[in-house]
Amino acid sequence: MPRTNLLFLYTDEQRFDTLACYGNTQIEMPNLNRLAQRAVVFDQAYVSQPVCTPSRSTLLTGLYPHTNGCTANNLPLPAEVPCLPEMLPADYATAHYGKWHLGDEIFAQHGFDDWRAIEDQYAEHYSEGKPREQLSHYQQWLIEEKGQLPPKGRYFDRNQAARLSEELSKPAYLAQESIRFLQEHRDEPFALYVNFLEPHMPFTGPRDEQYDPDAIPLPPNFETPPDGSNHVRPLANHHKWSRRFDTEQKWRALRARYWGLCSQVDTHAGRILDALEALGLAENTIVVFTSDHGDMMGSHQMLAKTVMYQESVRVPMLVRLPGQSAQRRVAGPVSQVDLVPTLLEWMGQPIPSHLQGQSLASLADAGRCDRDVFIEWNGSNGAEDERPDSLADLCTPEQYARAMADAVRTIVTPDGWRFSFSPMGQHELYNLNDDPYETTNLAGRPEQRARMRELRGRIVAWQRQTGDTAALPEV
Repeated sequence: MPRTNLLFLYTDEQRFDTLACYGNTQIEMPNLNRLAQRAVVFDQAYVSQPVCTPSRSTLLTGLYPHTNGCTANNLPLPAEVPCLPEMLPADYATAHYGKWHLGDEIFAQHGFDDWRAIEDQYAEHYSEGKPREQLSHYQQWLIEEKGQLPPKGRYFDRNQAARLSEELSKPAYLAQESIRFLQEHRDEPFALYVNFLEPHMPFTGPRDEQYDPDAIPLPPNFETPPDGSNHVRPLANHHKWSRRFDTEQKWRALRARYWGLCSQVDTHAGRILDALEALGLAENTIVVFTSDHGDMMGSHQMLAKTVMYQESVRVPMLVRLPGQSAQRRVAGPVSQVDLVPTLLEWMGQPIPSHLQGQSLASLADAGRCDRDVFIEWNGSNGAEDERPDSLADLCTPEQYARAMADAVRTIVTPDGWRFSFSPMGQHELYNLNDDPYETTNLAGRPEQRARMRELRGRIVAWQRQTGDTAALPEV
């Protein structure tokens, strides 16, 4: 019997509500919507930490960031921490194409034999001895094969690359290389990871005109920005990223471009999925689609990630199993830390005992998950060192510095509560059943104190189980 293959498609900064299976029927995503119709759809999938490097470390290793060491952006994944390809038999052909953001960006590592890098901006973070002048495979393709010369500098930076025609874009290149890989390895077991940068900032691309801004809705929670009395860190995020968007029309225009980027990814992900079918590989390949975190994109009048709101921490997560022809849904919260053991079980491989996630395989039939989900935040992650002047009336410089380093720990419960415990006291408590858009923080209400203590206790129990040393004082 042939071994089961893995095609793992993931994006950067894609909200969960960009697909029809999560309620968005306006945005054009025909290929991924079609995938969802024949996949296990996880209704409430959460990241381990809402920023790139930590989240990716969990997706690849099945470990929380505080365990694998990637607690902030641009920290390398230690060589001794294995990724899923390193847990597969040696006869698997393995590849990672796209953004990596786990150290030594353009160099093959962690069990991936074939490598196609698309990002050149991380050279300063390469380990000692790695040639910082070497260009990514995408840049070499643009310059040497396509005859494109960067307008300034040695390579096309993200803004310059985003302004190239679609056939020269990163998604088009990744689709081309992924199809080549499938053709070359059709007769052997494989694990292919493809990561699209889009719809990550700079939030512009060849599909900027695809959507009419006037037809783009604002989020239902657009009118409820964070409460300045106890949300210094979310407010800092709001001020850092959102200053340019001071009218509803600017937000609509931004969201229109974001939708265009999502549709661009859909087109080129569709090319890969079509090739999988055409080569006769679909019936023996698990296909995953997810993202490393979401984006506020106007929710609470905020942009980007790093906060614990649903739009930042919740992502699409689809898994199509070999031979699956109908959609199955799993209700209740699940964590991306569970993906590695889940995929190993579905691929018929042993699950290493060091993994901190639990397989979700049995839930595909049961249709519900009744586990708590835990999300962490581990410091400022490169946030501005000095307090913005616009926050002067809300906090002192010392309070701002504490807020930026606040090691928040969050629990999302199966019965619909989201509690974020802040060591500096900026707690958040939301009843997601009654308030799915998180507009009313209940943490300051005396009648909720017992609930907060109980939820804090569940977080502390999880900390003990996973070796998390962040100190959480009493409520």
